[in-house]
Amino acid sequence: MADTDRFGEDLADFVRRVAELKASRAVPSGDLRTMLDAALFELDHVAERLWPDFERLAADGPAAGTTAVRDEQRLLRAVFQRFPLPVALVDGETVVRRMNTAAADLTGVRGGYATGRPLAAFLTPSDRTAFRSQAAAVARREGDRSLTVRLQHQPRIPVRATLTALRPGNEPRTVVLVVLQPPGARDPLPRGVRGRTPDLAEATRNAELLELTDAMTVTLLTAPGGDPAQVLARVPEVLHGRFADWVIADEGAERPRRRTVLGPEGGPVADVLAQDPADCPLVMETARCAAPTLQVRPDPPDSFGRDLDGAPVLVRAHVTSLLCVPIARGPGGPVEGVLSLFRTGARLAFSMAEARAVDVMSRHIALAMRRSG
Repeated sequence: MADTDRFGEDLADFVRRVAELKASRAVPSGDLRTMLDAALFELDHVAERLWPDFERLAADGPAAGTTAVRDEQRLLRAVFQRFPLPVALVDGETVVRRMNTAAADLTGVRGGYATGRPLAAFLTPSDRTAFRSQAAAVARREGDRSLTVRLQHQPRIPVRATLTALRPGNEPRTVVLVVLQPPGARDPLPRGVRGRTPDLAEATRNAELLELTDAMTVTLLTAPGGDPAQVLARVPEVLHGRFADWVIADEGAERPRRRTVLGPEGGPVADVLAQDPADCPLVMETARCAAPTLQVRPDPPDSFGRDLDGAPVLVRAHVTSLLCVPIARGPGGPVEGVLSLFRTGARLAFSMAEARAVDVMSRHIALAMRRSG
């Protein structure tokens, strides 16, 4: 490796000197002999040093142990292809580097055809921009992302896309691993085989989620029937503080109405309450697609609209993680509203488990809003 690096440095120096010689063609004709001598010296350098070094490096061939490395690479490729979940390797522009068999079956596109083409092109037009944006952020090492998308050949079925950054040893830059999970996807591991035992911190978070779900259930069961607005007004009180710094409840789908806003003391609560949900792209997209959205370091900053002064709400509220969930009784059911949760400052970002818990709560909220008096 050291010899290869040294050869690369020598070659880069040679290329730089050749560029200087090209730039000196405008010197007076009397000095051209000096330039010619310099050019001949560089050619001698190539013939006497660079070329022998190149031949030596080429003759050395693969380093010892390369056979074992190749066998391991073949094994990893086989594991990748037979992995039960649909996975794909893409770059920051979502161009597919590799796609396994499960992903080809899910997308309806052969792996060979998909390679070299943007994975975003296989999504519905409304999801392509968001997917490209999240993939670019992951490739920049800004953290893992997760969002719900729809495939072009099955636009009615939401698919959960989880993106994480990888740096394979033979890759010059970061690539993005995309895991696609259609609704109802089962755990690929058999019962009783779940990897490591949860640690104390994870067990504590699970217990907190269970307590939160229990508190939400009690609130919904004791809410008066026949009054959806009253039900929606009680929900943010359960989530605010203990689970999210901001809780925003909007009722309706096509023309939503902002019902409740709970935020930190001193925050722009009044401005967010006065905002028209129709001016919040995330709210309208969540209501239209009936699918939750989880973002860490939300981008673009105006995805939740702007306040009356034109400042992005997410910037004013110092949002570092957000979760937008449709309030619906199930996939394909009517959307009763949208629940938006923000976390700010140094607080931990929303996790996939927390997003799943809120998604379950949202279905219960929709049932309570539909309950007759």
